Amino acid sequence: MRLVLVPTPIGNLEDITLRALRILREVDAVAAEDTRRTRALLAHYGIETPLLRLDQHTLDRAGAIFEKYPYLAYVTDAGTPGISDPGGELVAWVLARGGEVSALPGATAFVPALVASGLPVARFAFEGFLPKRGKERKERIQRIALEDRAVVLYESPHRLKKTLAELAEALGEGHPVAVARELTKRHEEIFRGTLGGALAHFQNPRGEFVIVLAPAPERAPDEEALLKRFRDEMGLSGQALFGALLAAGLPRNRAYALALK
Repeated sequence: MRLVLVPTPIGNLEDITLRALRILREVDAVAAEDTRRTRALLAHYGIETPLLRLDQHTLDRAGAIFEKYPYLAYVTDAGTPGISDPGGELVAWVLARGGEVSALPGATAFVPALVASGLPVARFAFEGFLPKRGKERKERIQRIALEDRAVVLYESPHRLKKTLAELAEALGEGHPVAVARELTKRHEEIFRGTLGGALAHFQNPRGEFVIVLAPAPERAPDEEALLKRFRDEMGLSGQALFGALLAAGLPRNRAYALALK
């Protein structure tokens, strides 16, 4: 049993590697999350490999599929499979049964958005799609507001304005952001500015979006909370209290002054 994850173009059909085309031709079958999009891609390149559907609703067919097609390529709607799609579950299924899994490098939406954002992105966190509603969504946004790395989000057009508004509420309307729309396609656009500016710019969102948030600004340590923890709860004083406050991020002079009290 052998599974190969094959990235496919996110828009421009030229964004596929020679190796990916070779694999799509030589495998026993291609399993796709959406056969309509993949059929158009295969037809464009004259690939006649059998094509079948395998998504989150049909993963229970994996055993029968591998019995008939032991060398299988898996593709998602667009981009690299395995994140925000059933590819991850399929990989786990194959590995649990002793199968071989490999993944090709190739097209993905978040990397072009990240590197073209103009923001400090040497360290970043990929969040994918936020929960649609409720406590889990609120808590995720609150954690993002404290993140000291750049954060990458995917969003659909009908939820973009809501997401930008909630991020602006948590981070401030002046927080730097880049919002990429329809990457690699004819109407590709990258907005670079602030969350407030992005809200004003995207009045009638269309297409698929990638949001890149700048790292959250450094926040000064809460002196009262630190004193309560180190002095009142842990019983530290003098040099020990000074060292703890210093390690927690307070400036040396301020830590010394508080320790003397």
